[in-house]
Amino acid sequence: MTQTPASRASTTPKSPIYLDDLSVGDQFKSGEHAMDEAQITSFAAQFDPQSFHLDDAAARDSLFGGLAASGWHTAAVTMRLQVTSGLPIAGGIVGAGGELSWPRPTRATDVLHVVSEVVQIQPSKSKPDRGMVTVRSETRNQHGDVLQLSTVRIVVPRRPAAGGAGA
Repeated sequence: MTQTPASRASTTPKSPIYLDDLSVGDQFKSGEHAMDEAQITSFAAQFDPQSFHLDDAAARDSLFGGLAASGWHTAAVTMRLQVTSGLPIAGGIVGAGGELSWPRPTRATDVLHVVSEVVQIQPSKSKPDRGMVTVRSETRNQHGDVLQLSTVRIVVPRRPAAGGAGA
């Protein structure tokens, strides 16, 4: 039985979703993640050591006007939220490409959550056990401001046949 999009909008643990369970327009909302200055500077020190990610005083003189998380940090938090509470895809979220943008900076006071919508479903013609699903996601803060937009294609398995080989 396919769940309705409204029933999938909760942040409670979900059973794995297969290609056959999805419909265009289905929406998913993740749990939350609170950012802070220590996370921002720690991530930046290791992966994106630019002054506007490392030092609030230096960041005030940048186009950000204050400390801002690396876009890659926002992307990593988004992925964690999707995996742990946002998109319960059977077998995990396996990316096959996409687009990513950051319309606003993520700040140390932001509490992030992700809202995703299925925009396209394409069963594979050559591999009948899977298909490609295009998902548009908005990573938002506690005020509803969109901090990251992504449109990605993910590989989603079909539900295994009951009692069939490999089941």
